[in-house]
Amino acid sequence: MDFYFLLFVGVGLYAIAGAILNREWFMDDPKAQVFVRLLGRTGTRVFYTLLGAGLVVLGFLGFFDLLG
Repeated sequence: MDFYFLLFVGVGLYAIAGAILNREWFMDDPKAQVFVRLLGRTGTRVFYTLLGAGLVVLGFLGFFDLLG
């Protein structure tokens, strides 16, 4: 089960890095394009940064068994 929480942390860090570094390959992904059309590029970067941070926090909380 701990593997899944570490996976959350990894995916969260991936999302944060792609958003903060403003990588073309990250923003040109068809799934990201939906958010780019809705929120604009800057809004999408903020969204993915917050989403990634949430995944990292959730992963750490689960890994250290603090979810309850």
